Amino acid sequence: MKLFSKDVYIRRRSQLREAVPQGQILIMGNNEAPMNYTANAYRFRQDSNFLYFFGINMPGLAGLIDGNKTIIFGHELTLDDIIWEGPVEPLSSFAEKVGVTEIHPLEDLPKFIKKDEVHYLPPYRGDRSIFLKETLGISQAPSVDLIKAVVAQRAIKSSEEIAEMSAAVNISGAMHVAAMKACKPGKMEYEIVAEILRTVKMQNAELSYPIILSVNGQTLHNHFHGNQMHAGQLMLNDSGAETEMYYAGDITRTYPVSGKFTTQQKDIYEIVLKMEVDSIEAMKPGVSYRDIHLHANRILIEGLKGLGLLQGDVDTMVSEGVGGMFMPHGLGHAIGLDVHDMEDLGEQYVGYKEGLERSTQLGLKSLRFAKELETGNVLTVEPGCYFIPELISKYKEEGKFKEFVNYSRLESYLQFGGVRIEDNVLVTENGHQILGNPIPKTVAEIENI
Repeated sequence: MKLFSKDVYIRRRSQLREAVPQGQILIMGNNEAPMNYTANAYRFRQDSNFLYFFGINMPGLAGLIDGNKTIIFGHELTLDDIIWEGPVEPLSSFAEKVGVTEIHPLEDLPKFIKKDEVHYLPPYRGDRSIFLKETLGISQAPSVDLIKAVVAQRAIKSSEEIAEMSAAVNISGAMHVAAMKACKPGKMEYEIVAEILRTVKMQNAELSYPIILSVNGQTLHNHFHGNQMHAGQLMLNDSGAETEMYYAGDITRTYPVSGKFTTQQKDIYEIVLKMEVDSIEAMKPGVSYRDIHLHANRILIEGLKGLGLLQGDVDTMVSEGVGGMFMPHGLGHAIGLDVHDMEDLGEQYVGYKEGLERSTQLGLKSLRFAKELETGNVLTVEPGCYFIPELISKYKEEGKFKEFVNYSRLESYLQFGGVRIEDNVLVTENGHQILGNPIPKTVAEIENI
C-alpha cells in the first residue's frame, strides 16, 4: 500500500479541523461489496475522502477527528483472515504511517460519537447509511459545513497530487497509443479493449472508470464493445488509469479505423481540436469555466456553419443553445482522487456557487463545473461533436432550430458517429499546464501512429 508522507495526512486533517472548528468530524471508510455472497467481493476501493485524510486502503474503517484527538476505528487481521488472505502489515502500522496513534475496534465507535455534535459527509452506499442511522443513531442530515470545507480543500491539488495525476495521465496515454496501434478494419471493439486492459495491468494500475470505446461515438457513454470495425468509421476511445495511490486520469481520443481520416471526418475533427486547444489556452485563475464552455460552443457553431450545416447569426445560436444539439454534454469536470472528483459530495458544491444557477439548455445543463477557476484546480477539457440520429430526427420533426439547422445537409452525417478529444489540465498561477506527456491528437500525429 503506497502512502504519502505522514506530514501530508497530518497537515490535511489539521487544515480540515481549522475549517470546521466546532464538533466532531467523522470520515467513514468503505466496506467490501459482495458480488453474490460475502466472501466473493468486487475489487475493494476505499472511499476517496477517507483516502485523502487517512490514506489507508482497507475495508471496515472509520476516522474521527475530535478536537486535538484523531482516532481510527477498525480491526487487525485475525488468523482466519491471514489463512485466506495472507499476512499483511497490521492496521496499527499503517495508522502510525499516517500520523494516528489511537486505534479502537469499529464496534466501539458509538461510545465516542456525540450525536448532536458530529459532522459527517453524505453516504453513497446503503450499508453506510444504515450504519450511521442504526448503529451510531445519527439522524441529522450530512454537514454542509463539512462538505464545503472538504470541497474547498480537495479542489486545490498539492504538488504530491499533481505528480500522481501526471503519472495517471501517462499510463492513460500508453493505453490510448496501444489502442490506436491495434485499431484496424475487421477487428472487434473488444480486441481493442483487451489491448487497453493489458496496457493498464502492465503498469500495475487499474481503470479509473469503465472503458468507453465504440464506433458509435455518438453515444456518449457507450460500454458495449461487440461491434466489428470497418474502414470509414471513427473509433472513439474514452479511457483512463488509476494509479496505486488512486489518482485518476481521464483521456479521450478519436481516430479513423482505416488509419486515415476522410475529408468529412477531418473537417469535424479539426473543429473539435480547435475547441479543445482554444479552451485550454483560455484557462487561468479567475476565468469562468462556463464562459469557456460557451466559447467552445461558439467555435463549434462557427465550424458547422462553415460546412453549411448551420446558418444564421452565431450569437443568437449560442444564446439559444443550438450547440447542445451537437455537444449535449459539458466541457469538463473536476478530476483528482475520483474521475468525477468529489461529486459524491454534491455537484452544486464542486462546480457551482451561490448565485450561479444551472442552465436548462441541452449541453449547458450538463456542465459539471461552471464557476471561476482557481490556482490548483485540475479539470478535464473534453469538447465533442456528435451526430445523434434520434436527436436530429426528433428536432427535425418538431421544427426545432429550423431557422438555423440545414436538416437536408445533415442527412449525410447520420452515420458519422462522434468526435471527442480530452486532456487533463492544471490551473496554474499564471495560466495552465496539460498534465503528463503529450498524447497524439493532431490529424498528422494520429495518422502517423
